[in-house]
Amino acid sequence: MTPYVLVVDDDPAIRMVVRLGLERVAGWEVVEASSSDAAVDVVSRRRPDVVLLDVMMPEQDGPATLARLRALDGGADLRVVFLTASGPGGETQRLHDLGVAGVIRKPFDPMSLAAEVATMLGWELRT
Repeated sequence: MTPYVLVVDDDPAIRMVVRLGLERVAGWEVVEASSSDAAVDVVSRRRPDVVLLDVMMPEQDGPATLARLRALDGGADLRVVFLTASGPGGETQRLHDLGVAGVIRKPFDPMSLAAEVATMLGWELRT
């Protein structure tokens, strides 16, 4: 089964890099959302296998978006990986404490992104 991934980021360039990295390297199906509202809409229609969620977005940040996604029917166990431009330290631990599968720092290598996500989720990467 091909993983279905939602990437939520207000930056279209980041969404494009994630899409290319996951689709071309791993063959995963990727859908994009540019805001919290768009993410809720996507997840309401079709539950992704994982959500890659930007921490810093203008209207609602990643943690607020995570709370909205988890409040949806069946969203309590939604697997989420945060994307953040922040360096190591207290924020990474705070994000992990929200019950996410992992945190990936920007900039990331699009060629190894699928492997990094797969490792966090305990998936076998088929390329």
